Amino acid sequence: MAKINDILEEIKALTVVEVSELVKLLEEEFGVSAAAPVAVAAAPVAGAAAPAAAAAEEKSSYTIMLKGVDASASKVAVIKAVKEIAGLGLSEAKELVESAPKAIKENVRAEEAKELEKKLKEAGADVELV
Repeated sequence: MAKINDILEEIKALTVVEVSELVKLLEEEFGVSAAAPVAVAAAPVAGAAAPAAAAAEEKSSYTIMLKGVDASASKVAVIKAVKEIAGLGLSEAKELVESAPKAIKENVRAEEAKELEKKLKEAGADVELV
């Protein structure tokens, strides 16, 4: 335990840049990520890291990205849907649709994002949740 305390004291004496470099070196050396401590803790158990990583990646909010308008769809229907969803005026919605790919709405709850994605696709939009 004394060894660990000595290491901690040495780390406290480092600058922020030096600590950042130390973290990068530790990540490279041990094949881990400081941003995902769950995967680090599960790494010794064979196969345990994959389910932990999948659970950690489940998103609670999305950005709705308009990628474009399907070739067989009516651009007017997409503009109307975007106008309603984004709360824009007609000319702003038209501009947004014509300048795709663009974010329509950000930080949307997962459930609402899926509903809006469905509504936009029904109108003929090419949409992606990110």
